[in-house]
Amino acid sequence: MTDPADVCIIGAGPVGGIIASELADTYDVVVLEAGPRFDDDRERRMERSIRPAYSNGDVWDMGGERDAFTTGENHYPLNDARVKGVGGSTLHWQGIVMRLHESDFEMQSRNGVGSDWPIEYDDLRPYYADAESELGVAGASDNPFSPPREEPYPLPAFQPSYSDSLFAEACEELGIATHSVPNARNSEPYDGAGACVGYGTCKPVCPSGAKYTAERHIDRAEMSGARVITEAPVQRLEHDDSGEQVTGAVYIKDGEERRQQATTFVLACGGIETPRLLLCSRSEQHPNGLANGSDAVGRYFMDHLFAGMGGRFDEPTRQNHVGFLTTESHQFYDDVDAESGSFKLEFSNYAGPSPVEIALDADEWGDALLERLRSEYGTHLALGALIEQLPHPENRVTLDPDRTDDHGRPVPRIEWHIDDYTKRTLARANEVQRSVLDEMGVEPEWTVGPENTGPAFHHMGTTRMGTDPAESVVTPRLRTHELDNLWISSSSVFVTGGAMNPTLTIAALSLKAAEHIDEALSQSF
Repeated sequence: MTDPADVCIIGAGPVGGIIASELADTYDVVVLEAGPRFDDDRERRMERSIRPAYSNGDVWDMGGERDAFTTGENHYPLNDARVKGVGGSTLHWQGIVMRLHESDFEMQSRNGVGSDWPIEYDDLRPYYADAESELGVAGASDNPFSPPREEPYPLPAFQPSYSDSLFAEACEELGIATHSVPNARNSEPYDGAGACVGYGTCKPVCPSGAKYTAERHIDRAEMSGARVITEAPVQRLEHDDSGEQVTGAVYIKDGEERRQQATTFVLACGGIETPRLLLCSRSEQHPNGLANGSDAVGRYFMDHLFAGMGGRFDEPTRQNHVGFLTTESHQFYDDVDAESGSFKLEFSNYAGPSPVEIALDADEWGDALLERLRSEYGTHLALGALIEQLPHPENRVTLDPDRTDDHGRPVPRIEWHIDDYTKRTLARANEVQRSVLDEMGVEPEWTVGPENTGPAFHHMGTTRMGTDPAESVVTPRLRTHELDNLWISSSSVFVTGGAMNPTLTIAALSLKAAEHIDEALSQSF
């Protein structure tokens, strides 16, 4: 047994960091994090990311029995999609941040597909503005398709890249509007961190610290007195005899089982580990898993899909100078009906290999290597698109009955399928991408579309929000229907996912949850 706390937060990613930072000035906060604190040299991790001897998981030490998982017929590369440690997946994310559109909250009412959220865009609007300040978003008000806003972005937008200008000419001829991309990275010094210096390896690692990671909020919470316990994977939650109050989080530390008591518990461990923990906490009162009277825990798993196309241009395109997106088009985002969904068009700044990657993979040396570098680098172009996937109950996270992790807990099993609606949206995005390349005189050399698409690594929907306890896991205030002192703030509460990168909405919901938790605690003390 460890010292009791007012608030126990499980997970030290953006949700855990923001909520801890918001509450630590007033309450005794403990954060339990399954992974380590990465205090080492980020340039060394950058080197891992570009050397062919290392895999994606090696950059942040993912893999092995600790991170084991299984998948159904369609493989899902889970460990490429997450990081366990202080900062969570913001350690390796690209840093693109947008608000969901008003229509995303009303998919069933407006388009007859998906489900409606129990809240509207206007309910999140003030939290979105605060989240942009918390994450240090660099952006501009040049997007004619974005939802309404009053406040300017805290930082000026990054300028379009050279290849953006090439795409812009073609898009103008086609009547496709382009605009800047909000980024959670510093275009100028902000919140104690310097401006981006252009390493170009944003995903999976930013060596300069200009890109936001949740380490900033964890540091802020610790300065206010929060305790952060790392390498402490939570095994299960325990509750009182009534089954209506969580009483403890049982975790492993230094090979020993320990129990953290608290007045309030917050699950902040993402769209996979959150349902896994609830399912691992089944009891006599909760035989299907904690907070799972609806049988919705783990169900409605969604991810965004990727559509892409690329080829060679007839002049230099200056790729891999920038490791993030600086121009997109959201012109097609709200063009949704019962046949196909939302997508946003992305113009890549990192098409083709970088000179470093070519050299490290090459067998040639000297003049032969130089000739290869000149022939393979510098003329690639690529477009991407983020594609909406609708919620389906059969897409889900369950517990594998036959495999356990390094502490004997069942590993998560991911059942994930892509429906025809999503495939039609992928095909529609490919049509737009091909029209742009055709206008530029570029013959596509590769295409990612309906039959060979992959996930964008945005885990959503597995503890969905709703007003009906028979169909959802948490209320619009982010408290679970069945346990009075258990809260969930994560992309797992998303009802639909739209086609926008989810982290800004995650941060906005976290600020909303912190406000409601504060209200509940102030009434109980």
